[in-house]
Amino acid sequence: MANVKMSKKAASIDMTAMCDVAFLLLTFFILTATAKQPEALPVDTPNSTVQTKLPETDLAMITVGKGKVFFGVKGTDVRKRTLELVSERLKVNFTKEEIEKFSLIENFGVPINQLRTLISLNATQRNQKDLQIGIPHDSIDNQLATWILSARNANAELREKQLNFAIKGDAKEEYPDIKKVMDILQKQDVNKFNLVTGLRSDNF
Repeated sequence: MANVKMSKKAASIDMTAMCDVAFLLLTFFILTATAKQPEALPVDTPNSTVQTKLPETDLAMITVGKGKVFFGVKGTDVRKRTLELVSERLKVNFTKEEIEKFSLIENFGVPINQLRTLISLNATQRNQKDLQIGIPHDSIDNQLATWILSARNANAELREKQLNFAIKGDAKEEYPDIKKVMDILQKQDVNKFNLVTGLRSDNF
């Protein structure tokens, strides 16, 4: 009896459904992603083999670079209360609208008498080169100490937690400038803080 030969057909898989799912996921991630805001003071952090993740909340970031100091704190509610406390201590009044706009600014670097002007600008204008001259932090006018104390009190009042601090210094910045910031923290009994670094391999 002769063998019956079965015709061979190429196997194929319909990928239409998978492509639809992939494009739906891609669209979802694009629409829900938050664009990273450009830094007003970009710094080149030193490299380290140790990488410690910073807290997502209850964190204040002090950026030091080019002889300037910038300050920022996590949480719009904490920012609002911090500005209210600073305005009370330094006798500078802000409207509710200005406080609301300030709460959207992640970090800044101007004296208190220039803050109202900074708040009135949009994000692109605020990040113009050399527009922000840094927060005063010397012995004559130490506004940075006021911001740090106010942020600590605001976080304790609203979150009932201790505020963590991180110092982000430029790798080319001279040590005395960063030491000044450390001294300000230590005078307020803040002896534990993070130093932000970039990651490098052990064989570097």
